[in-house]
Amino acid sequence: MRAQNLGWGVWIMGRTAQPAGLKLIKGRGDGKDSAGRPVNPGPAFKRVPPTAPEWLTDEARAEWDRVVPGLTRLDLLKPEDRAVLSSYCETWAVFVEATQTVQREGLTIEAKQGTLAHPAVGIARAAGRELRSLAAHFGLTPSTEQALARGADDGDEEENPFA
Repeated sequence: MRAQNLGWGVWIMGRTAQPAGLKLIKGRGDGKDSAGRPVNPGPAFKRVPPTAPEWLTDEARAEWDRVVPGLTRLDLLKPEDRAVLSSYCETWAVFVEATQTVQREGLTIEAKQGTLAHPAVGIARAAGRELRSLAAHFGLTPSTEQALARGADDGDEEENPFA
């Protein structure tokens, strides 16, 4: 078991549970996860996308508009996801701004102590870690994307008992 930093001083222990929808998409079918265990669907939230907050920065709003349609098609979003999705999008905006700053100004700065890493390097690195953590909650990492692709079934093939 390991601690996970959720940001803003919030830490949790252990692995973060995946939503039932992701477990089912990656699962064996018939309501079972990839290990063959029944998936508890959880509470019956109304599966509609949340509305974007008006206060999102332009870059965060562009990311919202990019990811929400796909997550909506997968039936993964509910209005209650607004805060976490907003966090994801704003973290993306911070990552983009820090990366662009490094591209403009370089990886290092000159200081009294000598050559130091540009502060934006650390900001981009921290935002990247936070971004990966938040993205995993919505199946937006490369590994969860592959799992979703494997789970996308058109229904024409027989079930593979070794999947």
